[in-house]
Amino acid sequence: MNNAVRAAVRLGLGGFVRNSNAGVVIEVEGASGAIDAFARALVTEAPPLAAVETVTDEGIPTAGDTTFRIDLSRAQPGERTSIPPDVATCDACLRELGDPTDRRFRYPFLNCTHCGPRFTITISS
Repeated sequence: MNNAVRAAVRLGLGGFVRNSNAGVVIEVEGASGAIDAFARALVTEAPPLAAVETVTDEGIPTAGDTTFRIDLSRAQPGERTSIPPDVATCDACLRELGDPTDRRFRYPFLNCTHCGPRFTITISS
């Protein structure tokens, strides 16, 4: 999700990104060339564990958003998302885990878009 935020901000787009049990939902608005570049960036700048299966372009009414934000996750009835098997904790997370000045110091459930989520700590509903 952070890669989408960085790309949207870099391209001057407004809108939002949020997780759902069906995947990631992103709505952007701005110049058509910037939106096209954003769609390409979703694939080319995806985190290492991301599996971008589809990028769908749907015309919807604009909301007048001038900034890009991360919205709260929403469940979609009947949908499920896959969680990959655990992979090794990345170097950035290991630095945070071992840094006494970091708010995530010794946090046992540490993960990020490069090395998580941890399948072993998820709850299936």
